[in-house]
Amino acid sequence: MIPPKPVASAVVAFGFVLVLYLVELVDVVLPLNLDYYGIVARSLDGLDGVVWAPLLHAGWPHLFANTVPVAVFAFLAMAGGIGQWVWVTATIWVLGGLGVWLTAPSLAVTVGASGLAFGWLAFLLVRGVFTRSLAQLSVAVVLLALWGGMLWGVFPGTPGISWQGHLFGALGGVVAAWLVARADRARASSASSASTAPPPPGTLGT
Repeated sequence: MIPPKPVASAVVAFGFVLVLYLVELVDVVLPLNLDYYGIVARSLDGLDGVVWAPLLHAGWPHLFANTVPVAVFAFLAMAGGIGQWVWVTATIWVLGGLGVWLTAPSLAVTVGASGLAFGWLAFLLVRGVFTRSLAQLSVAVVLLALWGGMLWGVFPGTPGISWQGHLFGALGGVVAAWLVARADRARASSASSASTAPPPPGTLGT
């Protein structure tokens, strides 16, 4: 499903990608060795990397590899509105980062936005299951056909690639989809109850 405000959503998605490029440019030009501010597994000093890691990349090739998935999935994940997307992204960001901090190799430093990309993809794939929406399930089928191969990244394999970041980012996306569906059902139930409630005594209709 296309976001209800496609232009604004595209601006947000590509604006986020632009931030990633600006951060990498600053890191290369100065240089500041910003990658050291990534997630350092099971180190209290490295816990703040949960905040910074998705903004950092281990060089231009790393960033180039993440650019298209981040831009596409960020845009599509705004189908519920930009406000909802902010909460979904925050859920993936925090849960994915904490999962990496708990499970990555001891003192390993993890950086990159691929955890967000996996989280948004997982959110898009499962939200239709939780909401029982045929339209969202149709989108999930298309995404699975086009990008399903990415999901192998949640398993250990390629040296130097944080499968933990992919796995826990995806799990964060599933949790976000469940929370969104639960909130939607609660709002729908409240609206239904309000519409069927009898008018108070003395109320006049027109």
